[in-house]
Amino acid sequence: MAKPNYSFAKRQRDLAKEQKKEEKLQRKKQMAEEAALNPDGEVATDDDDVEAPKDQAPEA
Repeated sequence: MAKPNYSFAKRQRDLAKEQKKEEKLQRKKQMAEEAALNPDGEVATDDDDVEAPKDQAPEA
């Protein structure tokens, strides 16, 4: 039976940890950029420009 290569397993764990850290840093950077673009602290959504539901019939 072959003996396990512990250094390979450790390297893989370290790479996964580093990748996860980079992804977290990118998310934080993206959130900071969005906050800079919208200083009110409100999250901009696509529904902000909708004034009335479109499925209602117009009143005459």
